[in-house]
This record gives sequence, structure tokens and C-alpha cells, in this order.
Amino acid sequence: MLYQFYETQRSLIEPFADFAQAASKLYTNGAVFSTIPMAQRIAAGYGLLYRLSKDYVKPEFGIHKVEVAGKDVAVHEMVEVDKPFCQLCRFKRYADDPQVLQILKDQPVVLLVAPLSGHYATLLRDTVRTMLPEHKVYITDWKNARMVPLSEGEFHLDDYVNYIEEFIRHLQSRYGSCHVISVCQPTVPVLAAVSLMASRREQIPRSITMMGGPIDARRSPTAVNDMAARKSFEWFENNVIYRVPANFPGAGRRVYPGFLQHSGFVAMNPDRHTTSHYDYFMNLVQGDDASAEAHRKFYDEYNAVLDMDADYYLETIRTVFQDFDLVHGRWKVKNTAGKLELVRPQDIHDSALLTIEGELDDISGPGQTQAAHGLCSGLPKSKKHHYEAMGAGHYGIFSGRRWREETYPEVRAFIAAHDRPQKPAAAPVARPGAKPAPKDSKGSKGSATT
Repeated sequence: MLYQFYETQRSLIEPFADFAQAASKLYTNGAVFSTIPMAQRIAAGYGLLYRLSKDYVKPEFGIHKVEVAGKDVAVHEMVEVDKPFCQLCRFKRYADDPQVLQILKDQPVVLLVAPLSGHYATLLRDTVRTMLPEHKVYITDWKNARMVPLSEGEFHLDDYVNYIEEFIRHLQSRYGSCHVISVCQPTVPVLAAVSLMASRREQIPRSITMMGGPIDARRSPTAVNDMAARKSFEWFENNVIYRVPANFPGAGRRVYPGFLQHSGFVAMNPDRHTTSHYDYFMNLVQGDDASAEAHRKFYDEYNAVLDMDADYYLETIRTVFQDFDLVHGRWKVKNTAGKLELVRPQDIHDSALLTIEGELDDISGPGQTQAAHGLCSGLPKSKKHHYEAMGAGHYGIFSGRRWREETYPEVRAFIAAHDRPQKPAAAPVARPGAKPAPKDSKGSKGSATT
């Protein structure tokens, strides 16, 4: 009943949020109200009330152009592959200048795997925007489980791995090769996907970049790790799993609701959020529009959360944070044909591995991502590199100034160093239940396909 209660409460608050927004505008711009004493403070109070009570929807990437070789290049976001629980989105770039067009065509292809851990893929907006001038970028845009009808079936951690494999094959069939970057949660399923492909002797990505993920959550455990380890699997199933209410397409689906995940995010740093909202109020009072807008942009993203399918969420808790199946070498993934396959990172040979960690990461502690190097024992040291982003927290390794000025140059150089033709995989093993890669329409004349 908790989910139904939450939705009822949200519906009741919505008119008050609309009123607060209108009142804030009235006291700010109204010919009469804006002249009364304390009008600015009243407007700021209503503005803060609106932000605290409004419903936050999925944000847009909003990337419409980037600069390449000193020229503005138009960017169009489009869905390349549409799956029940995820869309593979493509940022297609258009150029009229022949020189710029050639630059775009020769750039590396990158599959950016966004986390499915509460926030939308737009959390990686800065990651995408930074990479677009020098890479063809695709991203996994995970869907809100409450919007997926029950008729689409369940979604398991195994399905997540299978999705990643399919997306990699799709890009390889289109371009011949690709690079994969995973941020936070997907480091584990991405390593599993590439490992399984390597075990079957399929072609794998030229490079794998893993950023701030729980490959081995036993190392430097954080509050997130402790929570998952301290509570039993049954506790999670009985206390955080609810059915989607009737007013959504996914009515009846068992999910881990986004509002619970958001509560957990806030509870990790309550003082920081309280201070941030107070600063927002003062910025409104003082007319500091730039700082107020920065606050709005951050919380538009931070407060927009999605529901996760219960099976996927619970299996992630057990596999990654409680049983540590990957590092113990006992994780078996069910493929699309229903057959269990053992995940063997040691079978990865024809790729390169970059791991990135933030010095101050309080979600994936130091050493958790770097553990991938020990698991990928089939790779020579020359194809392994680890980078620690000094002074960066979890979000700082993929967003913000430190990402753009310090971490991204490492990623760019690593991809460039390994963006060369691979030897074809010998005698590839036929995949059970494999289907032909979907065909894609060719890019428009005078544009680059990214």
C-alpha cells in the first residue's frame, strides 16, 4: 500500500505546488505585489516550496550542437534500438563542411552504458556532451519500469547482460568495432557481457572503460555496501518491493520504487541537501539568478528517479553485494536461449581495460573497480591501466570540471591508443537463439552517423 499512499499524497500536493509556482511569479513580477515589503522573500519562499513539492519528470539530454574543428555541428538524438526495458539512443551529428564530415566519420564508436540504479541516463549528460566532439556516442537509456506493461514480461539481471551483448553486436555489425564505457552499476554486467562473448570467441570491444563501479564490493565498503550486506535478501524483498498502482501502464508490476531510492540518496547527505536548499532560497532573495539556475538544473536531474523491476534489483543485491559471485568465479548468466553460461573474465584477451576511481567516492570505494584487473588475467599489463581522479567524488569522475579537464583526457587517450583493427575472432561459436542484427537506415547525405 505504500506506493498507492505515495501516489495519493503526490496527487494531493500537486495543486499546492502549482499555487506556489504561481504565487512566486506573482510576487516577483506582479505590478502590485512586487512593490510590497518583503515581496522578494515571499517570492523566494514560494519558489522553494514549489521546488520541494513539484513532481520531477525525466529530463532531456538537451544536446543540440557541439563544436568540431571550430565549426558548429548539429546533434539529433534518436532511438536506434527499442527494447522493452531499454532504448539504445544515438546522438547523430550533421555537418555540411566536407572536412568536418570526414573527421566525424573517422572517429571511434563508443557505447556508453548508463546505470540502472534509480536515475535516468540523462545523469550522464555531461559525459555525452564532452565526448561527442571526438566520438560517435551511443547510450543505454533505461526505461521506468512502472511504464512497462506486464505483458512485456519480467526483467532480470541476466536480461541486462543480454541487452549489453546485443547492443555491442549491433554496433559492431554497423561499424566493425566499438569501445564500451560503463559508469557505476553497469560495470558488473558489462564485464559479464564481454566475458561471455569472449568465452564464445565472439568479437569483443576494442577497449573497456569502467568508472566507479562495484566489481568487488568487499573492498573499502561504503554506506551503500554496508546497507546491502547488513540486511538479508528477504528483508529487501519484504520491505522495499511494491506493486505499481493502477494509474500507470505497468500496473501490477513488482518494482523497487524510485521514490524509495531517492529517499536513500537524500539520507546519505541530509545536511548537504538542507544547506543547498537554504542557499537556493538566499540566492532568490538576493537576485543571484545564475546560482539559482544551477541549483534548479542539478535538482531537476537529482530528483527525477525511475522504478526498477524487482527481479533485476533483488538479483543485483544478491549477486553483486551479498554473494560476490563475479569475484568468486561462480556467476552463471542465462542467455537468450535459456542456457546458463559461466562468466569468465579471464577469457578476455583481445581488448584493453581502463578502470577509473574517484579519490573521494562514497558510493564505490577505492579498489572496487580496480579489482577488474585481477579478474581479467588474460590481458597483458600493457593493455591495462588504472586512473585515480584526485579530489573527485562519485559524480565527479563522469561529470563536472574534474571530468572534463582531468578524467576525460585519460579516457580519450586510452580509446585512441586502442582504436585499431583487431584480429578476427577465430571460429566463432554460434549463439543459442541468436537473431540477425537489426538493419539500420543509412545516414542522410552530408551527415555523419554517430
